[in-house]
Amino acid sequence: MALKTKPQAGAGRIFKNPVLEALTKTHISIPLALFWSAGAITIWYSIGKLGIAWGTAMTFFLGGMVLFTLVEYLMHRFLYHIPADTPKGKRFQYVIHGIHHEHPRDKARLAMPPLLSIVLATLFISLFRFTIGPNGYAFGGGFLFGYSTYLLAHYAVHIYKQPKNFLGIIWKHHNLHHYVGDDGAFGVSSPFWDYIFGTMPKDPRRREAEKVNTL
Repeated sequence: MALKTKPQAGAGRIFKNPVLEALTKTHISIPLALFWSAGAITIWYSIGKLGIAWGTAMTFFLGGMVLFTLVEYLMHRFLYHIPADTPKGKRFQYVIHGIHHEHPRDKARLAMPPLLSIVLATLFISLFRFTIGPNGYAFGGGFLFGYSTYLLAHYAVHIYKQPKNFLGIIWKHHNLHHYVGDDGAFGVSSPFWDYIFGTMPKDPRRREAEKVNTL
């Protein structure tokens, strides 16, 4: 579902209330520090406290990272771009994602607010612990590590110039979504799931995206 918003410079605003507005923003260093640390702690806890073998803990950790890339894709495609035909629906869509498309270089809104992130992280860790037992801690840690790595990639794409190496693929892929057509290219940290689910834009749109340079 296309959001139909044109990229603009500067920062947007969601709420008139200054307190609520402040709660929608965060510096990128906060979630990165929180969730990379959480990933490291879960590995330490799994091996050092629960006595899980190093290889087993790392396998579940990597599994959590892979699962996050799928969750990232599905949320971006089906939640952030949820069809909206009513005023309330359009408002919801704008709050959760539309403002990012309207102001893609707003540094303060390139990550989910910390309070909401912590609540969701706790729920995911609890879910993994409940479903797969003690290995759920390492799995959940990998999931959070994947989330923070995605945040870094997303921030870098919007703030820094495209590198002249293999990482440039991520820049080009996300430019497809923002500046060519937001009904495809939903993966941010990787285009993998777009290929799997058939949402990878085809030529000539890909050739058009190669020319996009917003920085």
